[in-house]
Amino acid sequence: MARCPDCDAEIELEEDEVEEGEILTCPECDVELEVVQTHPVQLNVVSDEDEEDEEEGLFDEDGMEEDEEEEDEEDEEDEEEEDE
Repeated sequence: MARCPDCDAEIELEEDEVEEGEILTCPECDVELEVVQTHPVQLNVVSDEDEEDEEEGLFDEDGMEEDEEEEDEEDEEDEEEEDE
């Protein structure tokens, strides 16, 4: 048994029937939920922004936007050239 973090509805889930990372839908409020823990089952609301970022691959493993990381590297190179 788990509860929807958005509407607090009880959701019948067995620990051995779900896997971490699995996406479910709340039967009461239709919000998408991610299984973040299986023993006991814990659910988090999946935000639209998180899904878009993961699909587009905009963020690296450090959570930094790839474009920002490239700009930081370019700035460092420019500073090194100015120092010479």
